[in-house]
Amino acid sequence: MINYGLKDKVAIITGANNPQGIGAMTALAFAREGAKVVLIYKKILRPFDERKTDKNGIDRYYGANAGNADIVESKLMEMNADYVILESDISDENAVKAIYSNIINKYGRIDILVNNAAVDDENGYDTIEKITPGVIDDTFAVNVRGSIMMIKELINHRGSYGRIINLSTDASQIFAGQITYGASKATLEALTRSIALEVAKYGITVNCVAPGPTQTGWIDEDLEKAVIPLIPMGELIQPEDIAETILFLASDQARMLTGQVIKVSGGHAL
Repeated sequence: MINYGLKDKVAIITGANNPQGIGAMTALAFAREGAKVVLIYKKILRPFDERKTDKNGIDRYYGANAGNADIVESKLMEMNADYVILESDISDENAVKAIYSNIINKYGRIDILVNNAAVDDENGYDTIEKITPGVIDDTFAVNVRGSIMMIKELINHRGSYGRIINLSTDASQIFAGQITYGASKATLEALTRSIALEVAKYGITVNCVAPGPTQTGWIDEDLEKAVIPLIPMGELIQPEDIAETILFLASDQARMLTGQVIKVSGGHAL
């Protein structure tokens, strides 16, 4: 077993209400290592068929993201983890300040930030022929502005230890069909590099994980059959694969690794 040295570290993970999601799995991984975990989530309300949530597919995924973090919380309780769960909107600067105020009041510091929360357009308007100002604004409000505000507050409340891990996507540079989503993630990769240079003087590292096709509940059987041939390693990425990479980046072993975008994609979109 690797000792990541994360016991009693305070870690914020955004976008953590989907029990099959990267955020939830990352929170559980940190808790396993003895870290104090803060889960931030916002319900994303989209139409779904409750009868189809028993198997992977868009209905299960939408249903999970429309819910609260009860299932994740039950798992943390089973682990006797030290945790806080907050429903909040990171696109709101005042909400971000309140998040940090709550955490400082409880734990006295923040050591690690995992910027996992993200939104995309589900209505097919994220193409150059159909794009609307609303889609652009809503996507960048969370994926870019929200992530920046979360990072800014961590820097303002920095202590003796600092790790920031942003979540992108392996197709960020070329994402036809979801141009604004892809562009928002490419922006986050650029911010990762720039902010890493700005905060290196504080001993804080900033890195980015870019997952490939990951089974967070949204890939149904038909899509899986279509996607797997595009992944050289021959299988879907699992959220646990992403969580383990994040653990390493948050550890002291990665203290000299900063400004990097690491694709965890099984060779997809290299």
